[in-house]
Amino acid sequence: MGQKRFILFCDLQENEEMIQEYEKFHEQIPAAIESSIRDSGIVTMEIFRAGNRMVMEIIAKEDFSFDLKAQMDLTNPAVIQWEALMSTFQKTIPSAKENEKWVLGTQIFKL
Repeated sequence: MGQKRFILFCDLQENEEMIQEYEKFHEQIPAAIESSIRDSGIVTMEIFRAGNRMVMEIIAKEDFSFDLKAQMDLTNPAVIQWEALMSTFQKTIPSAKENEKWVLGTQIFKL
């Protein structure tokens, strides 16, 4: 089965102490959060930061769906709690739509 790659963008609050705390939370994410990510069909997930801008790369199974992942998250108390906590550190990028935290990027070049 093939895989799909997604690149998403999100910002952090412009507060160095909050940024460091956010990174600390990601040194060892809760097992329930890792399970929810893997159970949705995500194979790997990496987050990179430059200043307060973050980029996430997701490699997922061919049948992965952001809509299905969102539906799964709505019924998972651990994910709801985690996302509420992470939202205190995050802010949307200027081009985000209403209620959109991580914004899916559009590939414009590949070598």
